[in-house]
Amino acid sequence: MSVLINFKICDNAKECGGIAVCPTGALSYDKENETIKIDNDKCISCGACERNCPIGAIKVARTIEEYNKYKEEIDNDPRTVKDLFVDRYGATPLSEFFMCSENEIENKLTDGIVLVELYNDDSIECLLKSIKEITIDMPSNTLFYKVEVSDNKYNVTEFPSLLVFKNKELKGIVNGYYTIDNKEELINKINEILKD
Repeated sequence: MSVLINFKICDNAKECGGIAVCPTGALSYDKENETIKIDNDKCISCGACERNCPIGAIKVARTIEEYNKYKEEIDNDPRTVKDLFVDRYGATPLSEFFMCSENEIENKLTDGIVLVELYNDDSIECLLKSIKEITIDMPSNTLFYKVEVSDNKYNVTEFPSLLVFKNKELKGIVNGYYTIDNKEELINKINEILKD
């Protein structure tokens, strides 16, 4: 019936998994407007796009009731893209504010919690798949930065990796991807690191 995208939590990148798996071309990338485009006349409600969106931004409504329900959920969703611990590697970052170089990390550290995600070209995947909601139970001044690794001065062996700093001191590292389903595991790992 209809595909709906919650653009509040979608990074709008042309490498979208939903576009890649759509058998009819109902989802495509509009280069001129730099956004994902929906052509519901082509949609066959197969649900492939929904299953291939790791952050749950794509919904396929098969009935009017489902459409209204999903539309209301999207309309009432208080999140914005900036609230998410999400951005697609190799695409335009969510905000230049979140990007820095390895050499700038130390200048970004504050008395508080700073999370720094390290990635490299070999770690490119659809999405980081970790939601910034993890900071809900952390102090409100928790900061997040994203760094493309060149020198690897932290000797990280797996990418992406999350450096966890507290009061300007590196407390620990969390390695690998975390999906929405693993969010609790990620939160627990960060909290365990911060206990010390």
